[in-house]
Amino acid sequence: MQKSERTGNTGTWTGFLIMAFAIVGLLGAFATFAAQIPFDRAMARSQALDQAVAAAGAPHPQAALEALRPLLGDSADTLLAAPLPGPASMAARADAERIRMLTELHADSVDYGFRLRIVIAAFTAAAALFGCMVLSIVRGS
Repeated sequence: MQKSERTGNTGTWTGFLIMAFAIVGLLGAFATFAAQIPFDRAMARSQALDQAVAAAGAPHPQAALEALRPLLGDSADTLLAAPLPGPASMAARADAERIRMLTELHADSVDYGFRLRIVIAAFTAAAALFGCMVLSIVRGS
């Protein structure tokens, strides 16, 4: 193969390199969906805390609160600790748990963001290196 024939494929290989970057960009775009996981968890937990306050005033509060245990997660032990509170003190417990939970989930969101940026940067660098290796092989042959 002559040198002119190899350089005629430069457009094809440049397209390949662009696609390597585009795939990484798509990976980054899809990875951003993971960034909202802490917010979704906080919203679900907040709704469960509101349901627990409402259940404390229900006719059979113990059964209603136990049914909410899976939704309450690690907040369940604090809310359902003996003695079982009435609606007013359940609201106070729920408010304290909401503050604790939001602080914890904020730290999780910062951690998710940091990890996503590392993953995107690593995959971008790997794709660039791969593309450069392929182009150097094509140009060198």
